Amino acid sequence: MEKNQTFDLKGRVALVTGASRGIGYHLALELAKRGAHIIAVARTVGGLEELDDQIVKAGSTATLVPLDLHDMEAIDRLGNEINERWHKLDVLVANAGVLGSISPVAHVEAKTFEDVFEINVISQWRLIRAVEPLLKKSDCARAILFSSGVVHKPRAFWGPYAASKAAFEVLGRCWADELKNTSVKVNMASPGATRTAMRAQAMPGEDPNTLPSAEEIAAKIVQLASPDLEETGGFFDARKNRFLTYHVPD
Repeated sequence: MEKNQTFDLKGRVALVTGASRGIGYHLALELAKRGAHIIAVARTVGGLEELDDQIVKAGSTATLVPLDLHDMEAIDRLGNEINERWHKLDVLVANAGVLGSISPVAHVEAKTFEDVFEINVISQWRLIRAVEPLLKKSDCARAILFSSGVVHKPRAFWGPYAASKAAFEVLGRCWADELKNTSVKVNMASPGATRTAMRAQAMPGEDPNTLPSAEEIAAKIVQLASPDLEETGGFFDARKNRFLTYHVPD
């Protein structure tokens, strides 16, 4: 997939969750470089402030929102605040997520399992519900929802994370189908193994220098925010830099 990497987002508003580090941080920067105003959401204030400095250097602006996605009512309020200030939303990047524990399914603690689903599924649904009316007010809204390759190639010990991402991906595909006759394009993005803190947590013995950086992956995924994008309901593999085709099981 080779879209116009220099597409213009001036006058547009982009909401990025998990924006204080990793892929979310660099996607926010990629969008800002194209002129978008960034609503940067994360728990870590220091990371958000660092991002803000970089966005200003890139010639754009940001609104920092320190927010814990466990706070569902705060997600609802965020939607209301975006409506009051900007009256629309042009880009949604639902990047925030948690890994949980890498362990046998039967050994996962109930609290850990529930937390993974609360953040990776329930808070994402709450976010979708809060911003859908705002996306519909844009002339070419784009939603980028983060999935994972482990959804389609399940691996031992990755049960809670894989199951939560599978649930979110299916939710996103249903949402895309609901909006197929609107200007909102919804696609799932799979970054693949990337040099991030989450990857290091999952694979502590892995040499991070063998993996692409979050900046490299973000530079590919940002294509899904292009106003020229025609695909919706797709699965974008960042490592392959293209959409993959879904197949019904034989």
